[in-house]
Amino acid sequence: MPVTSAGILLYRWAEGGAGPSLEVWIAHMGGPFWARKDERAWSIPKGIYEEGEDPLAAAKREFAEEIGTPPPEAEYRLLGEFRQPSGKRLTVFTAEADFAPESIVSNTFPLEWPRGSGRMLDVPEIDRAEWVPEPTAREKLVKGQLPLLDALPVRGRQGRTGRPS
Repeated sequence: MPVTSAGILLYRWAEGGAGPSLEVWIAHMGGPFWARKDERAWSIPKGIYEEGEDPLAAAKREFAEEIGTPPPEAEYRLLGEFRQPSGKRLTVFTAEADFAPESIVSNTFPLEWPRGSGRMLDVPEIDRAEWVPEPTAREKLVKGQLPLLDALPVRGRQGRTGRPS
């Protein structure tokens, strides 16, 4: 049975000189492997959940663990289920929210680094998270999560973003 995880993709509209532009909330993966990487080193806040567990409840729990703050009160909608290159199934919920935590304090996990050294480090799952313009997110997100941006309900038919009417 494939591993299942659930996550949250928040979006908002930023006012700019050319009108409103779409931004998404994404997180940079923590640990020494990702420390000097930016392109394809970001993800939505997400985590594994067990069979029978409510995916939205799991997504909210994982968001709180990775960001250090519960997700904002919002009207969450199922964005879809996305098969990742690893075979993992990722269930994603989305909401429009203006989220601004005072700090990011991620949970940690043990990691042997360098691999095979026997030296264990306690590293954060994510080391920072921020709002980025949607085109920038296409450069930063791991490739398996790019379809999430295409599935956002605020995207127009020609691939242009626009405020929903």
